[in-house]
Amino acid sequence: LGARGVDMLAWESFGEGWVTDVVKQLKLKDARILKAPYGELPDLADVNFDNDVVFTWNGTTSGVRVPNGEWIPDDRQGLTICDATSAAFAQDLAWAKLDVVTFSWQKALGGEAAHGVLILSPRAVERLESYTPAWPLPKIFRMTKGGKLIEGIFKGETINTPSMICVEDYLDALNWADSIGGLKSLIGRADANTAVIAEWVGRTPWADFLAKEIDTRSNTSVCLKIVDERVTALSDDEQVAFAKKIADLLDKEGVANDIAGYRDAPAGLRIWAGATVETTDMRALMPWLDWAFAEAIASLKAAA
Repeated sequence: LGARGVDMLAWESFGEGWVTDVVKQLKLKDARILKAPYGELPDLADVNFDNDVVFTWNGTTSGVRVPNGEWIPDDRQGLTICDATSAAFAQDLAWAKLDVVTFSWQKALGGEAAHGVLILSPRAVERLESYTPAWPLPKIFRMTKGGKLIEGIFKGETINTPSMICVEDYLDALNWADSIGGLKSLIGRADANTAVIAEWVGRTPWADFLAKEIDTRSNTSVCLKIVDERVTALSDDEQVAFAKKIADLLDKEGVANDIAGYRDAPAGLRIWAGATVETTDMRALMPWLDWAFAEAIASLKAAA
């Protein structure tokens, strides 16, 4: 970043984190911030592709994703820099329209945490080789030497050697994905899990999707809001506590772990629906959600 202006898109906490990096840490002056509240997307038609563009493909903490890559022009002048952490291996990324893509092992294929992948287009490599930012870069973040790409980074050479067991673990996950039919099958499994939740939401009066539009609804990090009037009448902090009560009940029963909404997101639930989850398990979860909600409502009445 820094070679030209940058458009920063944010509609949930991780996108907001990239905004903080650019505005408060790098202090780039020529930055446009395009924001939307949880559940919505910024107006993608407003994006200036003469600038670099930084965005998350799938908002992990809002359950809102971009619908496709059609909003990204082929003749863009800037680079598209995409955080695809909870989208890679579960959603159909428009690779030809993405110049820099990052994702982490621990999301869609359930690999070891703290490891990530960086994918660069030829346009991104050209930027690295033609532009040097004004700020210092620690050695571990440098990708060029003498004005040329350090290609060894992308061929398995390491600076600080990661655990090779972790590498083998992820190779095992990739082999499993390949054995069940590859990307198409992975997307299908995530879609099937999300369909189970959608069917349940359709007949459940107390819950709804946080994502307002169906075509922007995530099929991995499915975020739900509680719309029951007895809950929405509570203060924000009390609504957060109510959602946490549901999550704690399910955790205590050994049914689900850590499904309360993200700490920066509106009160609600967040259910991982990626391909490593069996659809039979997702179906089994739905009655438990109703049970936990009823228990939490009973506790609310008792406290009143």
